Amino acid sequence: MRMPVRLAVDALVAGGVIAYPTEGVFGLGCLPDEPRALARLLAIKERDAAKGLILLAADAGHLAGWVADDDLDRLPPPAPAAPVTWLASPGPRISPLLEPLLMGRHATVAVRLAGNPVALAICRGAGMPVTSTSANRSGRPVAANRYLLRRGFAGLVDYVAPGDCGPARGPSEIRVLATGAVVRPARA
Repeated sequence: MRMPVRLAVDALVAGGVIAYPTEGVFGLGCLPDEPRALARLLAIKERDAAKGLILLAADAGHLAGWVADDDLDRLPPPAPAAPVTWLASPGPRISPLLEPLLMGRHATVAVRLAGNPVALAICRGAGMPVTSTSANRSGRPVAANRYLLRRGFAGLVDYVAPGDCGPARGPSEIRVLATGAVVRPARA
């Protein structure tokens, strides 16, 4: 494992919050089974917990238990240039303690298969999904480059992973897995 990825994974495993590049924007993340880290991530972002978070995974196998088996089998492969976050039925690993932090007020869990090489390596290194939410304070613009990311979050997160966003340009589209209905179109 390359050194920066190792440092990101070490920070996650220690219960930390990291900033990292994703397919279209910089993200903030932690391990989804760490309630203190989830609460800290929401506080850093100033995000209403009712909105929920995305689980970003290296492959569908990492989502086993986080997503209901039937939905896990239907999850399409990633499309890095046009990433889609899928709203799926939750699995048994989303306990009553984690549910309000991960799912918010929703009956579904938001999941995406990573397409950015740095995000993919971090998820692989963690061996499980990593939460993902855009690197911005709620209602403010997303950090558009590494300089703004470091300037805005270096003192608030435990590690800022080096790397570039891409290949998409902006946040992912959000769709309902059961129907394919678009909840949020892709934004550039």
